Amino acid sequence: MASFDVIFIGGGPAGYVGAIRAAQLGLTVGVVEREGLGGTCVLWGCIPAKALLESASLANKVRHAGDHGITTGPLQFDFSPAMKRSRAVSLQNSKGVEFLFKKNKITWLKGEGTVVTPTTVSIKTAEGKTETHEAKRAIVISTGSRVRGLPQAGLALNKTTVLSSDEVLILDRAPKTMAIVGAGAVGCEFADVFTAFGTQVTLLDIAPRILPLEDADVSAELARSFKKRKIDVVTGASVKDVKVANDSVSMTIDAGGETRPLTVEKVLVATGRAPNIDGIGLEALGVTRTAQGFVQINERMETSVKGIYAIGDVAGPPMLAHKGEREGIVAAEIIAGGHPHLVNYGNIPNATYCHPEVASIGLTEAACKEQTLEYKVGKFPFSANGRARTAGETEGFVKIIRGAKYGEILGAHIIGAHATELIHELVVARENEFTVEEIELAIHAHPTLSEAIAEAVLDSMGRVISA
Repeated sequence: MASFDVIFIGGGPAGYVGAIRAAQLGLTVGVVEREGLGGTCVLWGCIPAKALLESASLANKVRHAGDHGITTGPLQFDFSPAMKRSRAVSLQNSKGVEFLFKKNKITWLKGEGTVVTPTTVSIKTAEGKTETHEAKRAIVISTGSRVRGLPQAGLALNKTTVLSSDEVLILDRAPKTMAIVGAGAVGCEFADVFTAFGTQVTLLDIAPRILPLEDADVSAELARSFKKRKIDVVTGASVKDVKVANDSVSMTIDAGGETRPLTVEKVLVATGRAPNIDGIGLEALGVTRTAQGFVQINERMETSVKGIYAIGDVAGPPMLAHKGEREGIVAAEIIAGGHPHLVNYGNIPNATYCHPEVASIGLTEAACKEQTLEYKVGKFPFSANGRARTAGETEGFVKIIRGAKYGEILGAHIIGAHATELIHELVVARENEFTVEEIELAIHAHPTLSEAIAEAVLDSMGRVISA
């Protein structure tokens, strides 16, 4: 039996970041992980998907190379090399986490872990052996989440024609036709990727609009952009009469009072994820779950059983890598005896990496209305921004929602080029309780995309300059 101060079960963003922080604080750390280090984000999620989106972006730009005086020959778009590149990027990131483990003297316990007691973890190795290890201070559950199918609609995942976001990352070619069920971040990102490589995509969602968690203005703008690119966007849609064959899937779509048939080569089910909780010993120890099936934690990441913590997707929404990373840091510092700044769940940015990108922080306008808040809106289009014009990326806008009386930032929403980078000025502003007047005092370099933030802030005060 090896003994550690803390054992993390799961080596994804929550687990590996928490492990590194714990090691920095002088604790001895073991991390149980059966797959490569980095978890779903590095191996099957964020990193490989964003590598594909970068390839899709390049494919779209090449189509307009003539606008820049660049003459090209006949263009060919092949999904296979892009997919292979994404896998290589994924592996490189995983190896990077492995290097950080060695640097910080963290022990990788390869296998599947089960919590036996609040201080004991049993591990089944790849060779079928069983090892038992002690966690003197804490065990941290960071087992992440898994994709969900839609068996109730006839769309059970089969890895051939009905796929999850895992299987699409290893396709050897882009299909001619694809239905994507679920128009959240994952669905919209893959609609972007496959459209860029020539697939005719039908994007379906039961919600009345795509990206239903985002501000309604943003959703409408993205829908317009997708339709211009010939993506068939169908909202308020239900699927029935599904027939799955070896090389196709047929179904009937009900939407807007109309019914129509649809047959495609592949279906991607992008309707959410479920926490990886079953089979790791938590029920036997009496660890409490939420009504939604997540591990219940308090603000210190503690579960109902003393000495057991939970972080990341397994601990509940938002199921985002950066949220899990912050929880990992907070848990590590608490276990080490520190008093960290606790996670501010009201200031976690959302980011969708399709083109145009979408990013947001805080409340939507609809949420402000529901809470009967007094607010004002400032909005600035990228079509009026000099840097966006020079880049030929004028889709989208910045939208700022401020408190009417004090000027605090209630919410911020960006759709456009590099939105996922631009949002962080507003994340920092909200975290430090800056008002729109204080953001306006910061001089924004010209010409930059970030000037659109400054102009949206000015618009919220009735002082916009450039439009």
